[in-house]
Amino acid sequence: MRKGNVRARSVTAVALLASCAAVLGAGAPQGAVLPAAAAGQRAPRAEQAPQQPQADCDVYKSVPASTEDGPAVKAIKARRSLVIGVDQNSYRWGARNPNTGQIEGFDIDLAKAIGTALMGDPEKVTLKAVPTAERIKFIQEGRVDLIVRTMTITCDRLDQVAFSKPYFTTSQRVLAPKSSPARTIDEAVNGKTVCAASSSSAEDELKARPKVGKIVTVENHLDCLVLMQLGKIDATMTDDGLAASQAAQDQTVRVVDGEVRPAVMGIAMLKNSTDLTARVNQVLADYHSGGAWRAGYDRWLKPYMLNDADHYWPKEQAR
Repeated sequence: MRKGNVRARSVTAVALLASCAAVLGAGAPQGAVLPAAAAGQRAPRAEQAPQQPQADCDVYKSVPASTEDGPAVKAIKARRSLVIGVDQNSYRWGARNPNTGQIEGFDIDLAKAIGTALMGDPEKVTLKAVPTAERIKFIQEGRVDLIVRTMTITCDRLDQVAFSKPYFTTSQRVLAPKSSPARTIDEAVNGKTVCAASSSSAEDELKARPKVGKIVTVENHLDCLVLMQLGKIDATMTDDGLAASQAAQDQTVRVVDGEVRPAVMGIAMLKNSTDLTARVNQVLADYHSGGAWRAGYDRWLKPYMLNDADHYWPKEQAR
């Protein structure tokens, strides 16, 4: 087969995947849908005392873990469905398997574990595809109860939603075509057209770099890969795990040297759902101590990441 034909088919296949994902993401969640969500209304919420603001913006800080069900958890159990926002476009993190039609990956395993622990029945857990740019909106409008979707904890986001304890250490990396001579982040983005998902940490980083030629934002980071394949952008900035997964997904792109903006990922939810945050923190602690977190890393991420599992489990520290 001619090399040009292989290239063309790669572009078409990934573009089709992105197109299908966008359609699927706009539809109903997988599994049972809450009546309120199905009608486009806000889901009912229990009244709780708001979570205390984190004045020092410590991204490692969250409410203490607990096994007790408070008002928020009891309200979710009463309606018999926990809705978790996930990704369906991130290879090895949360992506739809074309052979089974199911969403799978590291974050999906974690989401299912949290849902089953809270609800006691996996059939009462709904996974709902959520675009990167609308993660906070989906939480605040009651369209999901949790977001488990490579979401970085930042000071700005802490003002809008609550987060669990961190469950993954990350940083921002840059992808470029293998044909690009760029070897560092500066060489890859200075004076260049660079893509990032809207409302992402990558977009924030690019905006802080005055030498970037042009910033192109998309709804989901996979769209950046399609644009790169079409020759419409010079580089993509995204989380290191997502960068590694895209390089594994398409052999025509590579991750350039260097990383910036070290951060941690967490699970997001409403700020006033303090007891839900506490329950999630307990599940996270059990998930890691019981070995499921490492097993998930080894299964989904180890072949593509630069370091072993211990490097990516967040270490408690003050900022």
